[in-house]
Amino acid sequence: MKYLMLIYGNEQVWNSVDAEEFAKLVADVDAFNADLRESGELVDSQGLVSRPRSVRVVGDAPVVTDGPYLEAKEYVGSYFVVDVDSEERAMEIARSYPALRYSRGLGGGLEVWPLMRHGGDDL
Repeated sequence: MKYLMLIYGNEQVWNSVDAEEFAKLVADVDAFNADLRESGELVDSQGLVSRPRSVRVVGDAPVVTDGPYLEAKEYVGSYFVVDVDSEERAMEIARSYPALRYSRGLGGGLEVWPLMRHGGDDL
């Protein structure tokens, strides 16, 4: 089963991390991704550029606007997709994500979304 891990950021958290600590975090995340890649569980991992767009229907036409779209201190900053044997393994991976230790109750975190299988057979 594949799971999408949405990683949320918080400007307050990232502004509180000094350059040396941030470099360590990047190295820890790189090692985390390398371990998952080596195990064959990592499908994809990407950071997101902070220039998203929103497409919503207004009246009868789709309208494109700039983001952010929700009033929130947190934003989706990156994601990764894993392909694992169980939800328990997906949660184990999510709990071990290195950047979680930087939130310290200030927001940020990670959401785990099961992905539908092809053909809509998601259970």
